[in-house]
Amino acid sequence: MTVQRPFRARFVAPLLWGTSLNPVNSSIIATSLVAIAAGFGVSAGQTATLVAAVYVSSAVAQPAMGRLATQFGPRRVFLGGLGIVTIAGIVGTFAPAFGWLIVSRALIGIGTAAGYPTAMAMIRTRAETAGTGIPGGVLGGIAIAGQVTSALGLPLGGLLVGVWDWPAVFAVNIPLGLVGIAMTLAWLPADGPRARGSVRALARALDVTGMALFAAAVVALIAVLSDITRPNWWIAAAFVAAVAALIVWERRAQHPFIDVRMLARNGPLVRTYLRQALTLMSAYTVLYGYVQWLEEGRGLGAGVSGLVMLPMSVVAAIGAAAIARRALVRTPQLISAVAMIVGAVALTMVSATTSIVLLVVLSLVFGIVMGMNSTANQAALYTQTTPDEIGVASGLLRTASYLGAIFASALIALAFPGRATDAGLHAAAFVLVALGVAVLLLVALDRRLPRRGH
Repeated sequence: MTVQRPFRARFVAPLLWGTSLNPVNSSIIATSLVAIAAGFGVSAGQTATLVAAVYVSSAVAQPAMGRLATQFGPRRVFLGGLGIVTIAGIVGTFAPAFGWLIVSRALIGIGTAAGYPTAMAMIRTRAETAGTGIPGGVLGGIAIAGQVTSALGLPLGGLLVGVWDWPAVFAVNIPLGLVGIAMTLAWLPADGPRARGSVRALARALDVTGMALFAAAVVALIAVLSDITRPNWWIAAAFVAAVAALIVWERRAQHPFIDVRMLARNGPLVRTYLRQALTLMSAYTVLYGYVQWLEEGRGLGAGVSGLVMLPMSVVAAIGAAAIARRALVRTPQLISAVAMIVGAVALTMVSATTSIVLLVVLSLVFGIVMGMNSTANQAALYTQTTPDEIGVASGLLRTASYLGAIFASALIALAFPGRATDAGLHAAAFVLVALGVAVLLLVALDRRLPRRGH
């Protein structure tokens, strides 16, 4: 039996809403950090933990939510995530101490992490039932929504703080969560009945030990990269030990959280994760490092710097839309890699005297990188996994993106130890050239990478 017109607006709208909450919360906090520091009497370094809290919790929770969706049903987990977001908004809004803000941001990371892997699972199930093949338009819509909301997070946060002060950037999650819950209950079809079993059987099926080891590895890696200029070798050793323990455990687990045997067999999927991490490392280096240089190295005001970078998000959205409906994979990846190399080479030649027009053109180039890469990798993953695997696999794709962002932060810290200078920007740009070449080779030499999804 097929589903007529399976991807109606009512089905797609809640998915776009839920998957957008993570990117918007990643950026919305930036404009409130100064007000939070003043309100609670904490340092700028302490407020930075509010940014890291979402990245850390999301990086760990993305694949975990995919696994929970397989066990309990994606709609149930999707709703649970929206409920956690709503609770997180209440905790942050009425936080009596700074520590409660960290709790709120961690809950936001966990709750919003449910959106993407569960949405991908529901889309895959619906497409399989309808026999439509890869739904390029829907996948492209999710990619575009994420890019647009991430870009809107900064101005939205500034507006909220200006009107209602810092609690507003937490309070906004209350209506966002409630509206998402209402749309989900009204428009998304219910999951089927789930199998009942003992708590011990459920723990084995979820592989709680595997989840804990994966979380330990991610947290240790982030801790090592958080101060790359003064690495803590004990934490580095803990990261290696956690990874080794994870591999040993997952090879023996009856229901592994991270199926390392499957990954060993599925080279194309592993290469998709690697392309995603390397490309997002490049994009986030530009998104944060380039902006910092525009203000400190080029001497532009924050408002002008934002306008210089705005075309990056616009072009990213247009590029994603252009390739999404045809579910293109290989060609966008090649274009993205070449654009990364060209843009990085151009970055090695900019200086404090470079015209604003050329600086805007640079942001356009990296908009091509962001728009085409993420959408094409999403389509590639869809063809490289089975319906049972797609929840966890999609979560790992987002985790790869977060790791790219974390590595970008480490590169920026190395390039700009004090102020953002021309020399530091050029040093980072040379690293980006190498990343672009690596991604180009990963695409050009991968004979199993399809021209398009199917």
